Amino acid sequence: MKPRFEAAYVLNVMAEDRPGIVAAVSGAVLDAGGNVDACSQTVLGGYFTLIMVVSFPAPLSEEAFVARLSGREGRPTGFQVQMRPFMPDLPPPGGAGCDNFVVTCFGPDACGVIHRFSALLADKGINIVDLYGQLDGERFVLISQVEIPRRWDLSMLQADLEALGAEQGYTVRLQHENIFIATNQLRLGRGEGPAAGAARGGGLNV
Repeated sequence: MKPRFEAAYVLNVMAEDRPGIVAAVSGAVLDAGGNVDACSQTVLGGYFTLIMVVSFPAPLSEEAFVARLSGREGRPTGFQVQMRPFMPDLPPPGGAGCDNFVVTCFGPDACGVIHRFSALLADKGINIVDLYGQLDGERFVLISQVEIPRRWDLSMLQADLEALGAEQGYTVRLQHENIFIATNQLRLGRGEGPAAGAARGGGLNV
């Protein structure tokens, strides 16, 4: 990705969730003559987090941006803000030749589930690019989008994931991203969310 202006940064904002946070942050970028080149945000447990790639015609410090975000009155926003230089030429973590897959895990809640599954993926050089976890009573659902190098045998990887899942009492499925999206679009057409469908494990086999 090539930002619009040369002075580019990764901007991270965290706050207690409320309306207007995206408007305030993007407005501060605009007021500084900058551009939002990419963004992603989520809300979890009442907390809001936003990550953006922003760029400006001239360098801008984190302190100067926070001052713009606070407005002329200088009132505290309650935002936690971090800025760091954006490096556009970073190599992909998984290297070249990866395909996108979705790993779904669901079973009884227990300490260390996320660590065990993520450690297995890390040991195999598999990068997690998106992660969703939700506790529903005594049941925990974990859905991760991963980049799997093409050198891996998918049937062996599925077997390793299933073996780890069996130790935890979890059902684990590995599925190509395109199949996962198509399957859950069908569920959405029946008024069912993708996480709910994934939690039941239907249609998630490789």
